Amino acid sequence: MEKPTLPKGTRDFGPAVMAKRQFIFNTIRQVFQTYGFMPLETPAMENLSTLTGKYGEEGDQLLFKILNSGDFLGDVDPTLLAERQSKKITGEISKKGLRYDLTVPFARYVVMNRNEISFPFKRYQMQPVWRGDRPQKGRYCEFYQCDADVIGTNSLLCEAEIILMIKEVFKGLGIPDYSIKINHRGILSAIAEIVNAKSNENATLPIQGETSLFVAIDKLDKIGVEKVKEELRPKGYSDESLNILFDILEVKGSTTNKIAFLVDRFTANETGQQGLRDLREVLNFLKSYNADDTHVEFDIALARGLSYYTGCIFEVKINNVGIGSVSGGGRYDNLTKAFGDKENLSGVGFSFGVDRIYDAMEELQLFPKNAQISSKVLICHFDDASLQYGLGVLARLRAAGIPAEIYPDQKKLNKQLEYANKKMIPFTLVIGSDEMQSGQLAFKDMEKGEQVKATVDEVIAKLR
Repeated sequence: MEKPTLPKGTRDFGPAVMAKRQFIFNTIRQVFQTYGFMPLETPAMENLSTLTGKYGEEGDQLLFKILNSGDFLGDVDPTLLAERQSKKITGEISKKGLRYDLTVPFARYVVMNRNEISFPFKRYQMQPVWRGDRPQKGRYCEFYQCDADVIGTNSLLCEAEIILMIKEVFKGLGIPDYSIKINHRGILSAIAEIVNAKSNENATLPIQGETSLFVAIDKLDKIGVEKVKEELRPKGYSDESLNILFDILEVKGSTTNKIAFLVDRFTANETGQQGLRDLREVLNFLKSYNADDTHVEFDIALARGLSYYTGCIFEVKINNVGIGSVSGGGRYDNLTKAFGDKENLSGVGFSFGVDRIYDAMEELQLFPKNAQISSKVLICHFDDASLQYGLGVLARLRAAGIPAEIYPDQKKLNKQLEYANKKMIPFTLVIGSDEMQSGQLAFKDMEKGEQVKATVDEVIAKLR
């Protein structure tokens, strides 16, 4: 019989891994709730009409399509089948797909339920998403996102609070060395206009628009300057225009210096000027919160590939690990219109990639030891009488809010203590005939190897 396998890009998570993942989830959830976000869930699958056209051409290609139920080929025109072109028949054989992210389903939910929603609407969502990427370290076909979005307000206070939430989550996770990169689509649009104006004089091909430029720039830190230039030349960008582009993108110095440099370049471009004003306002909000700009970096080359962003954009990287961004997001002003919403709702949100955070923390050995602890106490026993007595002790521990368990079988004490060590249970209570008679239980710290006699009340007081 053939051994079972998993689809590429998916994984099982055993108890030890899940304990660490839950540490990440719980830390993020606590911060989201502290900032007033409410939980929401949407279906794993959406109509393809909901998903397509929201992520750009490359994103559409990575969507997982679900075949229609039953004889999905039965009604397809035979001439289309004979052509053997998958793009032409996809719409005939598939009407649904697995969600690519959590933001588009959220926008769909808002449009469908806007009469019951109080705006601004703040929601968080922690669910898996699916993308047909080539699996590699830090990039999976199935992975979890933890999203927080505010929709129904233009206030840049929301952008400032996103930065604060990122800082709090990383503090809670114990990640000290990271970078929060911020940019603005208005700034990128102004750069695109400058480049197009220069390149059109000598270009032999028509420029293919902002999106192709942003997609190429978004790969800069992955493939380098020369590869990005190679990608842009066939799209109509001359060497002169590319030199101008990278003179801007590679400006060094502080945020203040970069803004001053761009102010001079954007004197005739209102879109770029507005982007710079927005950026300044976000940074001023941070000062009003008495939050410094540690870890925050204005990155002119930050593009973010998703096509629905219109304002500030964010990306977070953990330094000194071979993993890409672990968080990102931005402002979107037109997403609900894509679903026929008459009144456009501006929103802003961001997402944590739990799988990449997990991989980075493993590489840096940042998980605390107690992240893997499920039970705090294991009750050990010698016979049926001590087992029955132990059940009463177990009930009292659990009633006091202390996670505890009792070894279920009649085994030698060494076997029971070995079980506690394997499960990383930090304390044991050993109950025998003497302990039942005196009420003084053998309470052992498994890490220190120290054992004392204590009553159940004293044990509860110590563990609390």
